Amino acid sequence: MTAPGPRTIIVSATPTPNGDLHVGHLAGPYLAGDVYARYLRANGRSVVYTTCTDDSQSYVVTTARRRGTTPEQLTANSTAEIARSLELMGISMTGMPPIDDRYRQTVLDFMTRLHQADRFQLKTVTLPYAKHSGTFLYDGFVGGVCPVCLSASRGGACEDCGHPTSYDDLLDPYSTMDPADPVVLREVEILVLPMEEYREQLTSWFKERQDRWRPHALQLIRELLARPLPDIPVTIPGDWGIPAPFPEVSGQIVYPWIEAMPASILSTAWAIEQAEGAAAADEPDTHWRAEHGAELVYFHGFDNVYHWGLMDLTFLLAHGNRYITPYTSVCNEFYDLDGEKFSTSRGHLITAAELMAEVPQDIARFYLALTAPEFQRTNFTRAELRSVTAKRLIEPWGALSDALARATDGLDRGTPLPTSQAGRRRAAALVERFRLCYELSDYSLVRAAETIARQLERLRDSAVAVAARRDRAGLADLLLEVRTLLAGAAPILTEVTDRARSAGVDLAFGADAPAAIAPFALPRLTGSAG
Repeated sequence: MTAPGPRTIIVSATPTPNGDLHVGHLAGPYLAGDVYARYLRANGRSVVYTTCTDDSQSYVVTTARRRGTTPEQLTANSTAEIARSLELMGISMTGMPPIDDRYRQTVLDFMTRLHQADRFQLKTVTLPYAKHSGTFLYDGFVGGVCPVCLSASRGGACEDCGHPTSYDDLLDPYSTMDPADPVVLREVEILVLPMEEYREQLTSWFKERQDRWRPHALQLIRELLARPLPDIPVTIPGDWGIPAPFPEVSGQIVYPWIEAMPASILSTAWAIEQAEGAAAADEPDTHWRAEHGAELVYFHGFDNVYHWGLMDLTFLLAHGNRYITPYTSVCNEFYDLDGEKFSTSRGHLITAAELMAEVPQDIARFYLALTAPEFQRTNFTRAELRSVTAKRLIEPWGALSDALARATDGLDRGTPLPTSQAGRRRAAALVERFRLCYELSDYSLVRAAETIARQLERLRDSAVAVAARRDRAGLADLLLEVRTLLAGAAPILTEVTDRARSAGVDLAFGADAPAAIAPFALPRLTGSAG
């Protein structure tokens, strides 16, 4: 059981602003992180849930070129779209910080401390090089074949197997900016952080926390630790990103992937400042300092296990005891659309704005939770969205609302009815079922949504029977269980439970079941009949 204590910092993987968030993104880290944040808040915990856009990524440049716009305009438009999508889905973040001078200084401070502590090494590496354009290729600028799983891949990390594909790892490399531009391999000096030097710490760290990780992500970590660990690029020859301030690599930029930790540090400070109305802190990393004991939790996809799970951890460990490290990473698999990967370049996607134009927020959140890709790939279809939510949520919810209205008709809403010991026992059991879904040890949106659906069916049948009998004793216990269902469903079904709360229904999660409860109406779902 999660107990009140120090602040919990929840970070969902930083989105690349090369387009809007699609339903696959939302069904992964953003909804999962939001539900966990709401659950903790319902338990009285201090929570910061945050992210920020990852503007320096090479995919901004490649997408801008494909769309015939500038990277600057693309990031501006995409950031606005991403913020709007998070709002439409009810993702409970304060917002996202601007990528401004303060952001860039936070990144540079984070890296400069390591540079001054001699954590980096100057190393000659071999990178793909486009002969005609005269540019080194990395991450989204280079395509090829993954040497580990033989799938088509980009630089950085393979989306399919998760292994890093840095430097000259890719087989048959080509320029994604111009596939006709011949690619050769060329040596260049860059700064690196040697991950192998942290092997003992990394091995010990994962051994201690392995029971908190989902099996597929943990399998990848074990694969990576069983091989020689790569040197992490700290700088890279390029012109889109933050200029590196280190004289030995003049003209290079900070490698985009290593912005994630200082970006999350700045996002945390910014979110707290916005929520508390405080002035900007001189040292934005205060909330991540180890001495404050905050609990840090990441939510991200399988394709980010190497970066968020291993590479970024190494950067935190390189700072010695200065920073907290994550309690765990909650890692999702891929979410398909009509049996295929979501693809921005092919237009095979549904954005949050499109989804919200079709169904209310609660309906969307329920279906995405029920079909979340937690342990394996799952699939989204509009037809199943309509049929499954109608059968498992909208219709039984409406029937329960109607039956409860009949059962309480004519009763004084201000006069509590006594609950029985058996009813309080059932309510406590229901609280425990939801806790088992929301606690990090076995965190599962799927089981939480399934619990909502199953308990809704049970309580609908119970309400119909109570209404038919006009059973006052049974009604009090029914009201208690419906209230408990609302409390357990609140992290997912945000709109309808907010209306219940506004009407005076106490939705404190896990509070002791009361000896009496006043009659109340069950609000109907937004967009449903009645």
